[in-house]
Parts: sequence; C-alpha cells; structure tokens
Amino acid sequence: MALFDLPFEQLITYHAPHPAPADFDAFWAATLAEARTHDLNATFTPVETPYVTVDVFDVTFSGWGGQRIKGWLTLPRLRQGVLPCVVEYVGYGGGRGLATDHLGYASLGYAHLMMDTRGQGSGWRQGDTPDDAPGSGPQIPGFMTRGIQSRDTYYYRRVFTDAVRAVEAARSHPEVDAARIAVAGGSQGGGIALAAAGLTDAQLCLPDVPFLCHYDRATRIVDSFPYGEIGQYLKTHRGRAEDVFGVLSYFDGVHFSARARAEALFSVGLMDDICPPSTVYAAYNAYAGSREIRVYEFNRHEGGAETHTLEKMAFLHRHWRRP
Repeated sequence: MALFDLPFEQLITYHAPHPAPADFDAFWAATLAEARTHDLNATFTPVETPYVTVDVFDVTFSGWGGQRIKGWLTLPRLRQGVLPCVVEYVGYGGGRGLATDHLGYASLGYAHLMMDTRGQGSGWRQGDTPDDAPGSGPQIPGFMTRGIQSRDTYYYRRVFTDAVRAVEAARSHPEVDAARIAVAGGSQGGGIALAAAGLTDAQLCLPDVPFLCHYDRATRIVDSFPYGEIGQYLKTHRGRAEDVFGVLSYFDGVHFSARARAEALFSVGLMDDICPPSTVYAAYNAYAGSREIRVYEFNRHEGGAETHTLEKMAFLHRHWRRP
C-alpha cells in the first residue's frame, strides 16, 4: 500500500472538524458513577507457570454493570516496595490470552495488568470475558455496530467503562504504586488507552497506531475492516448515517484525547489502511497533555512493531526508572 492519505505536511496539522457533543462529559460522568455503584471487588489469584522471573495472578474485577471482567497481573518475582503499573488493552478480536503470554513489562521491572476485552478473544488470541449486555438491535458481525442504535447500548460504552475499572483494579493491588499508572495498547487497545487517559488521571499513555478515532473520516476513506463494519451497516441501513455518527461521537478517541493529561507517546504508520494516518493525527493534535509521536513512513498497521516496542520501553524508563 502506497501513501494514500493526506500529504505529510497536512497530516501534522490536521484536526477533526467536529467538536464533542455538548453533554459528552456529563454522559461519561453518569456512566462511571453508575459503574461505581457496584463493588470493584478486584481479586488476584496466583497462577502456576513455568517461569522463574515473574509471578502471575488471575485477575477478576467488576466492570460496566457490575459484570465480571478478567485479566492477568504479571509482577517481577524479585521486587521491593510498590511498582509502577502498565494497564494494557488488547487489539481488535483478541483476548487476554494465556497466563504465560505477557513478559515484556514485568521484565522491565514494572507491574503489568492485561485487561480482557468483553465478548472478544476468538479472532487471534483467546479471551475469557463474555459481553453480558442484552441484545439491542441488528448489527454487522463484529463489534463496531453492536448496540449502535443508542449511545446507552453501544458496545464501547461497556468496554471503555471496563477500561477505567481496570485502572482502579490495578491501583487496588497493594504492590502497585497508584500514582504511577500507564495506559497502553495497540490498534483497538490504543483507542481504549486514549479513552482511559481521558477518563482517569493516569500518568502516562502509550497509544500505538490507535483505532476508534475520527470514525466519520475513517469510514469514508478506507473500506477495510473493522471500520468497514460501519460502512457495511450504513450501506444496508440507508439514511441512518447522521444517527450513527452521532452515537459514535461519544466514543471518539479525538474527544478523549482533548481531555487527557497523561504524558503520551503515539505511533503512526503512514501507509496504514486500517487506522488511517489522518485519524491518528486527529487524536494526536487534539491531545491535551504533553505528547510525542513516532512516525513509520513505509509501514502499514504494524507501525514500528519491535522497533516501537523499544521506543515504549525507553519512554517508560525515562519516567519511571529508579536512579
């Protein structure tokens, strides 16, 4: 795929044209207040693994509607005092995987909580959390149009609420430093991280080629999935575009970016036809906190891959490494 989006000199100054809904903040305040009426009840059950350098815990906590969400907490075995924690969210279609899958952040000396994504985890890595919300209307297979009839029933209302509660679950662990929390993820996970950064006081944010940003542009310049699910839905449900994009405006990473104060490290692939560069830059340029971005000119949705993993490690060390 060659360069297809705006020229680079336009990308770096690109802003999404539509503001957040007037009641955006009130909607999310009410959503999280309702979630907090349910006891978080975060549990951390030790899991046996063959590893000798980390300890792994099976995590369960109450997310949206009090529904129980799974995760893994991985800690370095040789640890003293409380640790900074990376709360990570998973890419589209994947789940938390196995207890033995997540070594990177713990190997840096940090705590790492990997949140399962409700209803997902059968596409490329297994998950264990059902989406127990009642059915709410027709949808295209996938998750992008699940509950799209209303902001109250839309799928990502539940996921983003889970993401905030995952941060609270991490902070509840006695060996986690509640003042040093990073939210992170790639693609869908990056979009969820932006939502978490906008809805919590996390210290750091690492959105890697983030998805779930500037939906109205994304669906009009690429037909690749998952954004293509929205286009396919609107192809069938003619005349509903205004309503659909009105719902999606409450879940747009651009608007969460405008409310985030965590120091951020973004990434973008300039040939990315899954998460178009202009949608990433729309979120980046709206970001309210201190931010930097790594640009991978000839890469698609893989972005910087292992190269960017090293960038993220260096970013965390700059902020958290002990003298």
